[in-house]
Amino acid sequence: MVVPRLVVAAPASGSGKTTVATGLMAALRSRGLRISPHKVGPDYIDPGYHTLASGRPGRNLDPWLVGEERIAPLFLHGSRGADLAVVEGVMGLFDGRGGTDFASTAHVARLLDAPVVLVVDAAGQSRSVAALVHGFTTFDPRVRVGGVILNRVGSDRHEEMCRAALAGVAPVLGALRRDDAVETPSRHLGLVPAAERAAEAASAVARLGGLVAGSCDLDALVRLAATAPPLPGPAWTPPEPAGAPETAGSGTMGSGTAGSGTTGPVAGRAAGSDAGRAPRSRPIVAVAGGAAFTFGYAEHVELLRAAGAEVAVFDPLRDERLPEGTGALVIGGGFPEVHAAGLAANEALRREVAAFGGPIAAECAGLLYLCEELDGRRMCGRIRARARMTPRLTLGYREAVAGPSLLTRPGERYRGHEFHRTAVDPPGEPLFRWEGGAGGYGDALLTASYLHLHWAGVPEAAQRLVSSSRSPSVLR
Repeated sequence: MVVPRLVVAAPASGSGKTTVATGLMAALRSRGLRISPHKVGPDYIDPGYHTLASGRPGRNLDPWLVGEERIAPLFLHGSRGADLAVVEGVMGLFDGRGGTDFASTAHVARLLDAPVVLVVDAAGQSRSVAALVHGFTTFDPRVRVGGVILNRVGSDRHEEMCRAALAGVAPVLGALRRDDAVETPSRHLGLVPAAERAAEAASAVARLGGLVAGSCDLDALVRLAATAPPLPGPAWTPPEPAGAPETAGSGTMGSGTAGSGTTGPVAGRAAGSDAGRAPRSRPIVAVAGGAAFTFGYAEHVELLRAAGAEVAVFDPLRDERLPEGTGALVIGGGFPEVHAAGLAANEALRREVAAFGGPIAAECAGLLYLCEELDGRRMCGRIRARARMTPRLTLGYREAVAGPSLLTRPGERYRGHEFHRTAVDPPGEPLFRWEGGAGGYGDALLTASYLHLHWAGVPEAAQRLVSSSRSPSVLR
């Protein structure tokens, strides 16, 4: 498949990758191009802004979570029907897991055979940018840096000096001036998710699109993207359970491709539900969404549908009942600590979740919501533990060995990612163990832990959840 594509990278975090990548998506979309947005790594927040900018689901490409052999197929799946794909990198270009190159932006750029646009924070330097860019263009000859976009340029004279220094080193494809009006608010785990500030986020994305359109050579960027060679197929397709009959909504049907504008559970009931579109004989899996539960990978819903489920999105801040006929729950990540008061106030739904007799898969925020308390506020009480905010950030990839639970079998190995500033006590018998740590809760109807998993790497998770789902008659 031929998909013109660019990887937006930087020498370090904080250089402006999200500003440039999101603005580029919006600017090219304004030109009438269908843009496929992608993000290197496990981050959930940037893809929410990518979704606003492109009108298509923001998707993650993480070799650690899904295996490097799935990166190109997942990319082809997400970019089907697009005119051009923009991939935002993570951290510095060559920063991977544990000080290695693995799962770095450079690693993904090689797997996609894509040219790299290097975003350089030019503040406080002029001629030195040439030495910096020279190092990045020559460090790994397998990575093709096709051009530079200068960020935080202070003046016309500053831009002239930087461009002159880079002559013969790398093409300058744009220069963005300092603009506080395009800053996006952040909190303890990064940017505030777009779903929590919909109107402001849409306005910010529009400003970013205008900034990039007025500061960058869009024609040159499109030409650079077109130099990416064809990728061998096939594209990834959500696998169905062995022996499963073909059903409406399985495979890539209803998978949130061009124009759906959803990413994981973020978009809410209207955009993310199957209710009324599929035979009601299919089990109903309710997925938590709304402002408190914004973290989710688009492929998870696609895998649930392929496994035979009907997906219905509910908002624990607003909905007082689970979707009618719910047979299983998925409660993913987000910021319940920010919305603890609202979650606690919805007593009717908390009681229904506590009494729910079907299977529940929960990650991070979902784990906290299932506890008895979060920072002293009442939660659901499905898990006999209390959660609290802490000053310590827990962050990193984990290779864990599982015990028995709804989604896991004893001895199975899982690759996940932790990212939180909370703790849960008492820990109980940990569901997952990894080098230097352990955690999680599990039983025949529950898998709950801080580990974020990407189900494209473990499709049996969706299949096990759906096969364990309860019919409404059993749950009554």
